[in-house]
Order: sequence, then C-alpha cells, then structure tokens
Amino acid sequence: MLLPLSPLDGLALAVFLACWIGYAAVVDRVPRIHARSVIAAMDQHRRRWMRAVPYRENRIADISIIGNLMTSTSFLANTSIFILGALVAMLGSPELGSRIFGAVPFAEVPQDSVAWEMRIFLLILIFVRAFFELTWALRQFNYCSICVGGLPEGAAGEPAAAIAAEVANRAARHFNTGLRAYYFGLAALAWILHPVALIIASLLVLRELHRREFRSVVRDALALPNQG
Repeated sequence: MLLPLSPLDGLALAVFLACWIGYAAVVDRVPRIHARSVIAAMDQHRRRWMRAVPYRENRIADISIIGNLMTSTSFLANTSIFILGALVAMLGSPELGSRIFGAVPFAEVPQDSVAWEMRIFLLILIFVRAFFELTWALRQFNYCSICVGGLPEGAAGEPAAAIAAEVANRAARHFNTGLRAYYFGLAALAWILHPVALIIASLLVLRELHRREFRSVVRDALALPNQG
C-alpha cells in the first residue's frame, strides 16, 4: 500500500526535516559556527559564574538561580506531556479535527485517515523528543545544584567548579534542543492546513532561530565581555 503522500507533501516534509535536523547538526556540531552563537556565549558566562562560586561563602543565590532554571525546564517538560495527550486524542477524532482546521481559509485538510495520522504522528514524534530532552536537562540542572552545594571554598574548589560548569552547559544545550522542538512543532502543525504552509512555516522558524541565536541584540551583548 502506497503512503498517501503527494509529491508536494513529500517536498514539504523534506524541507521540514532539513530545517529541523540540518540546522541542529550545523549549529551544534560545526565548531566555527557554534562559536558565534548565543549558546556558546552563554557557555562562557556559566563558566565564569561557576569560577566565582568557590569564593562565595553564601551560595543561596547560586542555588536559587539553578532552581529558576529547573522551574522553566520543568514547565516546558510538563507542557509537552499535555500536548502529547491532546495529540493522541486528535488521532481518535480525525473528523472533528478536519472540521476545525477545515474552517481556515485556503486549508486543504487531509480527508484520508492515514494522511491525517501521519501528520499527527509527526507532531507526536517532535514533542516526545522535546520531552526527553527537557527531562534530561532537568536532571542535569539537578546534578549541577548538588555539585555547587559540594564545592570546596577558595582555590581548592576550582576543579570542581569546572565540572559544575560543564554539567550546567550540557543541561542548557539539552534545554535548547527541547525548546527548538517546540518551535518546529508549531511549524509541523501547519502541515495539517496545507503542505505549502509547512514549507513556509519551516523556513520562517529557521530564519527566526538563526536571527535569535546569531544576529540578535542579546547575542551581541552577551558576546561583548568575551571579546579580546
């Protein structure tokens, strides 16, 4: 049995996967490009933060910062579970989904049940990935809080501070991967409306991610202390 994908659907899906997987592969795994990102700039700030911790007697503020990071990560992880529950419900009611999305102007909602399920399964895949990345980030922020709590004072704590910084940076990278999945999940939602909408949404998300991570005012401000 042939999959109910038109050539335009296949093109749209290929563009989406190229944007989602290709962007992450280039930005995260090409050192010259990664070094110019806001992610790399924040890595340096976290290392500087952890280098200062051993010389503070009171570390309540540091633990509070990690707690705030854990709260935002936990919120997104919990939200992804709710989204997955809604998506599973949509699998069982394609007629209702078709009526809702079919009311959008210019929408071409798939009438074939298999085509509908393929679109929903793509969204499920994206948010399952988001859930695993975010929960792993949450665990690593938890490990980081323990590392910070056990840092020796003064110069003796610098090696352990480097370890805590690496754990914090790894947690932030997984958090960022989970957040990207949310962005591309919104793009994948457009496939229900029309394959051209998926192409446009994927390119817009790609553009926005690149702007925020490489060309934003925040990125320039964060990079300034590390110049020279």
